[in-house]
Amino acid sequence: MSEEAPVIVCAPDSFKGSAGAPAAAAALARGAAQAFPSARITQLPFADGGEGTLEALLAVWGTPARTVDVVDALGRPTTARYGLSADGRTAVIEAAQANGLPQVSDVPLEPERAGTYGVGLIASRVLEEGVDEILLCIGGSASTDGGAGIVTALGARFTDAAGEPIPPGGGGLASLSAIDDSGLDPRARAVRWRIAVDVDNPLTGPRGAAAVFGPQKGADAPAVERLDAGLTHVAEVLAGSAAEAESMAATPGFGAAGGIPLALTALLGAEVVPGSTMVAEAVGLSQSLADADLVLTGEGSFDSQSLGGKVVAAVRDHAPASASIIVVAGRVALTPAECREAGITAALSIAPGPADLSELSAQAEDLIESTAAHACALVAAGHQQAGHQPKGH
Repeated sequence: MSEEAPVIVCAPDSFKGSAGAPAAAAALARGAAQAFPSARITQLPFADGGEGTLEALLAVWGTPARTVDVVDALGRPTTARYGLSADGRTAVIEAAQANGLPQVSDVPLEPERAGTYGVGLIASRVLEEGVDEILLCIGGSASTDGGAGIVTALGARFTDAAGEPIPPGGGGLASLSAIDDSGLDPRARAVRWRIAVDVDNPLTGPRGAAAVFGPQKGADAPAVERLDAGLTHVAEVLAGSAAEAESMAATPGFGAAGGIPLALTALLGAEVVPGSTMVAEAVGLSQSLADADLVLTGEGSFDSQSLGGKVVAAVRDHAPASASIIVVAGRVALTPAECREAGITAALSIAPGPADLSELSAQAEDLIESTAAHACALVAAGHQQAGHQPKGH
């Protein structure tokens, strides 16, 4: 690769509330082109398996979003989006499209009634597409039902002692007596399920789904106790033994999104994986970064959490050791020394000075572009002075 035509890859996360990953990648690319007009620049929108993953994957795959009529976490009609890869073999579902908190923000939160049935309806439509693999992104949920609603929509029956279906939502789990999976859509067991998580919380206990995430879904202390007990009970029914139930409840990641991994791993053989790992494989991150001289990444807030399983960490880990890695972010909370120690060449905030969040959000794409242009100009100057492509990773 000639020094006059460096290879630059722009692989940011979304800047939440201001710029999606595709828009952020385009802004970084425009900024890079100002300093390196002859560079080979690739845009690779990225995500960590949470909000924005659907948009990022559709941009990389070059396919349109598809829609399906479903219900929200409270059973009200809504429309959800999902996506398919270019070859039609892989589907991506964002659970929050159906059971997300924003969908029920117009009414008082009902943490014990909120469920995941709508997510199962998305999955049912996806199975009709004939896919081989479903990537399920589960962040931002309003529910704590252990995934019971999803598998119910796919044909399983969760019944009480009288053989009647239990009420939807986490509040109904306490009355569960039996689970009949004989009616499950056989296609649901034939496909490969991968559940993207970005937390390592266990299913139950003080770090579990109800205790940690229940309050943000509207659960008070008594409701948290009931939801936690309900999840424990479902694990016992699924496991068949106390020891196995305890093992399931302690599994890292099972506490994500109200315990969605519980029913899907037990009944559908789903695999729980770190979200950034799943997305990296789906977009071919390693291959895209293989020849990179300079990598531009970023997100809304770059801090210590960014280095543990988030987008910036994934990009850094997949980039060649010779590449310079620059982070452009709305907020930078790491010192230059901390960045260097973490394998980051430099991190720059898009804030031009004192500004409130609304001002930054309104101008985010322009600010990302100008910050990238400044950063790349410095890289170009260093390149010219050193007489070779700068290295810093």
